[in-house]
Amino acid sequence: MTLQDALFNWLQIKIVAEARPDDRAAQETMQFFEEILREDHHLEQFAVTSDETMYRIQYGSAGQLKLQMYDRESAEQLLSDINSNPKYNE
Repeated sequence: MTLQDALFNWLQIKIVAEARPDDRAAQETMQFFEEILREDHHLEQFAVTSDETMYRIQYGSAGQLKLQMYDRESAEQLLSDINSNPKYNE
């Protein structure tokens, strides 16, 4: 999995996990992607900020920081899909 894919997957599930704090599967999946970021991509830090249109992930290792941006609609699509499915909202 590429770094950009791992960051995006982590961002999407982080959004879901924060919106659904009692959703154990979401919490575990977020931890899974955090492990991928740490172990496979050797990231020491990654943090999210957002505004009305974008999510920004600042990430890095060995003192070098980078920034990856994703549009808000794409990043929140997984949460929207989950919320629109009655199976996951019982």
